[in-house]
Amino acid sequence: MKPLLERIDAPSPTLAGPGIAASARRVLLATRPAFFTASVLPVLVGTAWAGAALHRFDGWLFVFAIAATVFAHAATNVYNDVGDDIIGADADNDNRIYPYTGGSRFIQTGLLNRGEMTRIAVGFALSALAIGVLLTVLRGFGVIGFGLAGLLLGLLYSLPGVQLSARGIGEAAVAVGLGVLPVLGAVWLQADAVDLGAVLISLPVSAWVAAILVINEVPDVEADRRAGKRTLVVRWGPGGAKVIYLFLTALALGASMAAIVGGVLPLWYGVPAVVLAGLGCVAAAGMSIRPEARARLTRSVQITLAIHTFGGASLVAAILSRHAG
Repeated sequence: MKPLLERIDAPSPTLAGPGIAASARRVLLATRPAFFTASVLPVLVGTAWAGAALHRFDGWLFVFAIAATVFAHAATNVYNDVGDDIIGADADNDNRIYPYTGGSRFIQTGLLNRGEMTRIAVGFALSALAIGVLLTVLRGFGVIGFGLAGLLLGLLYSLPGVQLSARGIGEAAVAVGLGVLPVLGAVWLQADAVDLGAVLISLPVSAWVAAILVINEVPDVEADRRAGKRTLVVRWGPGGAKVIYLFLTALALGASMAAIVGGVLPLWYGVPAVVLAGLGCVAAAGMSIRPEARARLTRSVQITLAIHTFGGASLVAAILSRHAG
């Protein structure tokens, strides 16, 4: 009998089988929808700023922005599995923490093949572009700039031959593509302008999402190294990754405090900002690849995801309380 870890550390075989419903479920789960908060929350933050601070809000634009961003994120997630399968990073990864790291495992378990995953990624990318064209008609060509930049960063993160994730700049690409761009893009879409306040609130979001990627790379470090995927964690090692993580935590706190001092966010937001930074320090302390520290690393990954979710939600609440009325 396989060890318990090997039996639970993969998608359920019940996902296999014929039929439209089963196929649709596989497509949905291949996108790793649990991570869509990373694309939805920045749009919420940007839309909250546009509505409360700049007094511009259109419900349909908001719905289209959410849909386009989620489709682009889905395409990125699925194609990331394709890129990592091509270089062998996921197939060779026996230290993953499923479902947080090591991809969806759909290709490795035979639920979908590489060609099917590629077609799914292209389908979601085209869906995002179609909504982008509609938004361009409604709001002008600036939409294309934000949308194409985000989609291209996501796909180039994994595209063989380019693969930003292997060049030590994938983390920065994710910080921009799931932080700065969707926040500022949502503001611009609603208000046709971007101000300093919008830039300040985008920085914590960028730092939190980059921290997710950095800590997720820790358990995958040896498989990535063998596959030639030279992430920041491969280049700097787990110890260096902890330093990077703490820098991102400090960046989020510093940007939040600057926003408070500048009147962008209310004074009370200092409390959640400090709490989130404290949680970041706790998560950083658990970043280790030692086998005996696996449970602690898993908790650190979960804490990092919670920081992003709670941080984004608290930013929205702070923006609304500071500027609404």
